[in-house]
Amino acid sequence: MKAFYTLLIFLISVSLIQSKELKDKLIWAADAEGNAPYIFQDPSSPDKLIGFEKDFAEALAKEMGLKAKFFQNQWDGLIPGLYRDDYHIAINGLEVTEQRKEKVLFSKPYYYTSEQIVVRKNTEEYQNLKDLEGKKVGCLKFSLAENILEDHGNIEIRSYEGEANAFADLKNERLDAVLVDEPIAIYQASWNASFKLTGQPIGKVVYAAALRLEDTLLLKKVNFAIESLIKTQKLKDILCEWNLWNSLTAEEVHDYSDCDVYASKYQEFVSTQKEEMNFISMIERYMGFLPELGSAALMTLELSVLSMILAIVIGLFVVITKVYAPQPFSSMANMYIEFVRGTPLLIQLYLIFYGLPNIGIKLDPMIAAIVTLAINYSAYEAENFRAGLNSVPKGQFEAAISLGMSRIQALRYIIIPQASRLVIPPVTNDFISLLKDSSLVSVITLVELTKKYLQLASAYYDFIGIGIIVALFYLILGLPFVKLSKYTENKLNIYVKNSYNIK
Repeated sequence: MKAFYTLLIFLISVSLIQSKELKDKLIWAADAEGNAPYIFQDPSSPDKLIGFEKDFAEALAKEMGLKAKFFQNQWDGLIPGLYRDDYHIAINGLEVTEQRKEKVLFSKPYYYTSEQIVVRKNTEEYQNLKDLEGKKVGCLKFSLAENILEDHGNIEIRSYEGEANAFADLKNERLDAVLVDEPIAIYQASWNASFKLTGQPIGKVVYAAALRLEDTLLLKKVNFAIESLIKTQKLKDILCEWNLWNSLTAEEVHDYSDCDVYASKYQEFVSTQKEEMNFISMIERYMGFLPELGSAALMTLELSVLSMILAIVIGLFVVITKVYAPQPFSSMANMYIEFVRGTPLLIQLYLIFYGLPNIGIKLDPMIAAIVTLAINYSAYEAENFRAGLNSVPKGQFEAAISLGMSRIQALRYIIIPQASRLVIPPVTNDFISLLKDSSLVSVITLVELTKKYLQLASAYYDFIGIGIIVALFYLILGLPFVKLSKYTENKLNIYVKNSYNIK
């Protein structure tokens, strides 16, 4: 227990130290699962992030006399993260909409594009939204494309967290078409023999950086830097390298000249996607993923172990209060158990991570994840311990009291040791469940094993091979604890038999 509190203090100290060191940096947030061409894992170097928005963010920071520092956050948590003050700015294909303008300040736009219809290679072409009526159309969740489809009506909309899944369903004939921003269509479909771009551009999409409503001074600095990048053609060079310079952007920035630089980064991306993989090269690629997955697995293990230790401590305290404490404390403990078990873990994560800052309590992501998982699982551990305590005959407690033990001594030396032996199997099962539930913490900026899997799988379009490797990681993480629980259970059986001279 002492070691746990020491670790919490250490994590808080590290967080405070980091906040002091970041004064000369522009901290920008994005979701690395966003995929090409925004920000994604480099196919030739999995430990490196690339993308046109990464290049833009670095150029923007340099223009402001700062160093760019990337902050990973779930795409739909980018705006809430701004108001936690985790970063200064969000740059991740955020489309300027009236609804978002109520929540954030938008910088001067850095890119203009439109929506594009994508279909399978050998299917009919849909020229406009009317042609999509009655069809199953995929789009990204919370995107402008989704709004356009909803406003048009009479279209069966399928929303996705990431475009890779939408295109997979299109390929597997679960969808008739996909409507996405043109950059996504260029990078996901234009080179792919399975798809084709069809129809006329739909609507107008404007990308801009998002800032908090109160950051008006920072907004002026960002806008000045963007204007400078446009005037010096540095922004144009970035877009040209990624094959994203288009007539809409040219018209908005009043630059109708041709690109002076080759679309090298786009060609590199296409070449990696078209590269034929034999068995040996595939194994080499998977081996290259191991350091990244190993680091994420350690994060998952650390998070799960600390959360479970705290959950057991809290659960034991709650159940003792429920079973042995007088009213109203017993009822309060019971209400705690029912409330925690009756609400989803994801809601609890959002409340603790994004909700508490509204009342002045801001937790480090790691601490918030540990606390939330511990609170959630403490309710289940409390019920496990209750079953264990009830299985010990009441006469033993009464006998201990009659022999002069205090209630606390009776619980500590007689009741809890026996109950602990009985609850080891369900507690072990709960730990395995917690290990897997830790995947949800990616919504509060942590990159654990499942999030790293999604990032790699989206970048390489390999959900099967990488998925099997990640599944093995989870299996390897969980098995030692199963073995340890069986060993501990056997040892406790021997201890109890020797204590009571049972043969």
